[in-house]
Amino acid sequence: MNLFPGFDDFSSGRERIAVVGLGYVGLPLALLLAKRFSVIGFDRDQSRIAELSEGEDRRKEVPPAVLAASSVEWTSQPDRLHSARLLIITVSTPVDDHRNPDLTFLASASRIVGKYLTQGSVVVYESTVYPGVTEGVCIPILERESGLRHGRDFRVGYSPERVNPGDLHHTLERIVKVVAGCCGETLELLARVYGSVIEAGVYRAPSIKTAEAAKVIENTQRDLNIALMNELAIIFHRLGLDTREVLEAAGTKWNFLPFEPGLVGGHCIGVDPYYLTYKAEETGYLPQVILAGRRINDSMGNYVAEQTVKLLLRAEKGIKNARILIMGVAFKENVRDVRNSRVIDIERELREFAVDPLLFDPVVLKSEVEEEYGITLLEEIGEKAPYDAVVLAVRHREFSPYYGVDALLPLFRGVPVLVDVKGACDRRKAEAAGWYWRL
Repeated sequence: MNLFPGFDDFSSGRERIAVVGLGYVGLPLALLLAKRFSVIGFDRDQSRIAELSEGEDRRKEVPPAVLAASSVEWTSQPDRLHSARLLIITVSTPVDDHRNPDLTFLASASRIVGKYLTQGSVVVYESTVYPGVTEGVCIPILERESGLRHGRDFRVGYSPERVNPGDLHHTLERIVKVVAGCCGETLELLARVYGSVIEAGVYRAPSIKTAEAAKVIENTQRDLNIALMNELAIIFHRLGLDTREVLEAAGTKWNFLPFEPGLVGGHCIGVDPYYLTYKAEETGYLPQVILAGRRINDSMGNYVAEQTVKLLLRAEKGIKNARILIMGVAFKENVRDVRNSRVIDIERELREFAVDPLLFDPVVLKSEVEEEYGITLLEEIGEKAPYDAVVLAVRHREFSPYYGVDALLPLFRGVPVLVDVKGACDRRKAEAAGWYWRL
């Protein structure tokens, strides 16, 4: 008798799958897998489990009807993991204050899973890491906590997440899933399990390290392309050119890549490159291009704040105690995620100029902003009006009535000063009404 279960054991319901961590990655994965398998959704946050059990998702990524119809067993009790034979860990992997990889959540999840690991189980990691973490960091924790031996008593795989919050087209089941295993048997099991729910299919990576590396360079590539656009925006501003007009002209060439300048935040693009550079420096190589891109993107919040102050001066408005409305706090449009939001850099830099910045975002959870950054959001957009300037930082759908500019005008004190980070507004109307700048 084979110690390790096969695909039929899971598809028949004889064996269960557990998803550990029910955030932006784990929740949609648990719901998708539950369409074919018996699934346990585990999270240590009891309030998270309570809301999911009641059919609510605080982040509004999943409709209540979908949660209510799901067969997932939601639990905060770690001993329930003992009944699962395929355990998928989807916790976050941030960086610390020194921009070094912070594997705290990953190590903690590995300890919990290891404690309840049974013989014949397979543990899969979906968290973004540098090459070598799964085998060099996670497996030893699993062995130590379980008393089992990898390869003989349990196996490990890796399948990097590719969730894009707020994207209604590139949903989980429509994105090719990369899978990797410690052995051929594990690879085929994961390919069949994921392949049975992923419409776009799976890609079998030759090794776990290859899959880890593939994930970390996906966002590194995007980070560098946006950094190029941001640097071009700075150059074109000095040349008196409108960056978006230049990009529109260049975009008529068939192979010109459609990137645009902006604030690079969130848990992926602004974080993942540091995992790769950390590992590269361990080998004795100092990355230059990747870190240069990171420096540019990390500086853009300060750059926007400086341009805002300059625009106030040109409009002959006082700087000290100037009241500035910042519209949007989420790291990107139409999502509630405020992790690593670069809008906060704008707010902090403006305070260095003795300006009074006030933030409004109807999409995010006010409690999360206060907990994460110590900032209390406005309840209404005009709560503290009139404003000396407005910074439109995030292009939420909820802000679309203001893109025509007319709806913004009553919010200003004196001559309007509008900083349009994403170029969402009608430029001609904005320039006709007052002072206008866009990235």
